[in-house]
Amino acid sequence: MNKKMELDIINLHCAGIDVGSRSHFVAIGQDLSDVKEFGVYAEDLQDICNWLLGNGINSVAMESTGSYWQNLYAELAKNGFDIILANGKFTKNAKGKKTDVKDARWIQKLHALGLLSSSFLPDETTEILRTYCRQRTNWLQLAAEASNKMQKYLKLLNMRLDVVVKDVCGLTGLKIIEDICKGNLDPNSLAKHRHYNCRKSEEEIAKALKGNNRQDFLFGLKQEFESYQFYQKKIADCDKQIDRFLKKQINLDPIKKKLKTKAKPYKRINKNAPKIELNQLAFQYFGGIDLMQIEGLSHATVLTIISEIGSEGFNKFPTAKHFTSWMRLAPNNKISGGKVLSHRTPKGSNRIKTALRQAANAIGNLKDTHLSNFFRKIAFKKGRQVAVSATARKLAVIIWNMVTKKQAYQPPTDYLFLDQKRKMGLVKRIKKQINKFDIM
Repeated sequence: MNKKMELDIINLHCAGIDVGSRSHFVAIGQDLSDVKEFGVYAEDLQDICNWLLGNGINSVAMESTGSYWQNLYAELAKNGFDIILANGKFTKNAKGKKTDVKDARWIQKLHALGLLSSSFLPDETTEILRTYCRQRTNWLQLAAEASNKMQKYLKLLNMRLDVVVKDVCGLTGLKIIEDICKGNLDPNSLAKHRHYNCRKSEEEIAKALKGNNRQDFLFGLKQEFESYQFYQKKIADCDKQIDRFLKKQINLDPIKKKLKTKAKPYKRINKNAPKIELNQLAFQYFGGIDLMQIEGLSHATVLTIISEIGSEGFNKFPTAKHFTSWMRLAPNNKISGGKVLSHRTPKGSNRIKTALRQAANAIGNLKDTHLSNFFRKIAFKKGRQVAVSATARKLAVIIWNMVTKKQAYQPPTDYLFLDQKRKMGLVKRIKKQINKFDIM
């Protein structure tokens, strides 16, 4: 007896779009006549919307191909379409010869059967802030490259500034490099720029700055120093824009505007951290939730959370498990025949995952905190790399619960009680050793 199985049509009036760099192929059905090619100009995007509306289409699926989808997505959203932005790996199982027409029809078929899920997209406010923060990150990377090249030219000049100062681009290093670029090559004169916190003496710094004074290397050093200064100015401009935008959003809500938090002088501020009052701004932005209370979370980490997901983005994940799975921090269990074949975390990363892993790595260097104790327990059993991933996942769960449930950070370990308990344990061990010697 032959049996037939049919799949239900979930989205009846839907379309699939194969996004390209120079043209978009739009399919509203499975016939060849249902596929039409459009350009990528503004009037072409409007023609796509008009053609879809004329054919009664209310839902559209498309691939997140590079950055070519963004303008089309914005135009479709403006015209009221329900849009599914699918990951490309979920739409690449079509058999046979690959063409743009077949891709568009395949996407339309998958969407009609309800087999595509949409990627996470932040709200418009978060997207604007994300642009500013990512631009700032680009300038930071360029500044780091210029710093490395400055160190290279200093080594070629045999000026071993990297040996006598901890950071070549610190207070002492930058003053010395600036003076070198101005033409001052006297080691004793350059050593006078030593900051009082520098561990090395002026005499030792002067010894390290006796170079060969080659003009070609001096020219290269000067150009890299000018580039570094230019990048620092651009980073400062980004900081001002981020500060201005955050304050503008906070001032829209009078309740958030009145919120105040405690200062955290114990939080170390990295020199690459944004030059804004992020402790106060983050507290107001999340409506009274103080993420900076979590040990290990730096200013840069909190800014990444604000710019990549925002305060409303957490609500798009029903549970903390959905959130950690989206960040690829949860184990990916592969089961066959009732046996777990693998439970490795999936490959891939995003900026929030990277930021939380960096925070977890910093937590591993702390002492006597709830998270650092958890880190060391995992590291003892399975190694530091696994401990970083596990602690990053724990951080993600804590942050999701704090933001969505509007609850303060409450670590289950009382640090004072833990310290007293440790001292009592030490006393008991000493007494035990004394009793042992008394018996002998």
